[in-house]
Amino acid sequence: MEYIPAKTILSRNKTTAWFGIQETMNLYRGCCHGCIYCDSRSDCYHIEHFDTVRGKANAIPLLEKELRRKRNHIVIGTGAMSDPYNPFEKQEQLTKQALELLDRYQFGCSVATKSNLITRDIAIFQQIQSHSPVLCKITITSGEDDLAKKVEPYAPLPSQRWDAIRQLSRSGIFTGVLLMPVLPFLEDQKENILSIVQRSQEAGARFIYPAFGMTMRSGQREWYLDQLEQQFPGHDLKARYQKRYGDRYQCTSPYAKELWHVFSETCQSYGILYRMQDIIAAYQGGYRNNQLCFF
Repeated sequence: MEYIPAKTILSRNKTTAWFGIQETMNLYRGCCHGCIYCDSRSDCYHIEHFDTVRGKANAIPLLEKELRRKRNHIVIGTGAMSDPYNPFEKQEQLTKQALELLDRYQFGCSVATKSNLITRDIAIFQQIQSHSPVLCKITITSGEDDLAKKVEPYAPLPSQRWDAIRQLSRSGIFTGVLLMPVLPFLEDQKENILSIVQRSQEAGARFIYPAFGMTMRSGQREWYLDQLEQQFPGHDLKARYQKRYGDRYQCTSPYAKELWHVFSETCQSYGILYRMQDIIAAYQGGYRNNQLCFF
């Protein structure tokens, strides 16, 4: 595996509105899941050879140095730009070592991933959760493995991710689903959304946070539309996207209002959280450290 130079590991978020996360750590650069919709592929991020995963040199010593300087025991997130549980993590263990540092220095953590490798670190999450908030978010956008193979070709299947949710939840870890992006004309059917909610509830998910649509910008847009033609020949999806969305950044599903109504009612019936403020309050609320930012 190739390693690239790094000066810092942590970056401060402009707001804590996203799951109450105050700072983000990126231990890897690039991703090999091959998801056709990935926003991190956009030109604005300047990531060359995006499909090649590279580790950040001296990531763990750098992270420890940065953690030592902090006075406030905040929640640190990972998984925003690249999956922290990519296949190389099994051997390199950058994410595992980073979580051990968060535990040692009494920080909370929020992890987003599409990989069932996250279950390897259940014991570390339990240890962190004994003193600080822990939030595990598993992305699932399709209830069918066959469709997921086309839009997320090299990521673990949704069925494997639900099994990971089940293991995490049974271990007492606050775990839920990122239902995003829901791809227009591909995943925005009521049956798909209801299937995801039901299976997530069966797996023990505490929350599901949705986005009924996707984003597209320069670099990513061209890649995505070309992939639609390759993966779904004869469906004329590229033309449908171009006609409805043009060069728009925000591409909301035409059925978003209907989907939200069905989704929210079903979540309420199951007792699943789905509003951001409720999710933050639930996973951070049991910790009385005034240094934590709850909202």
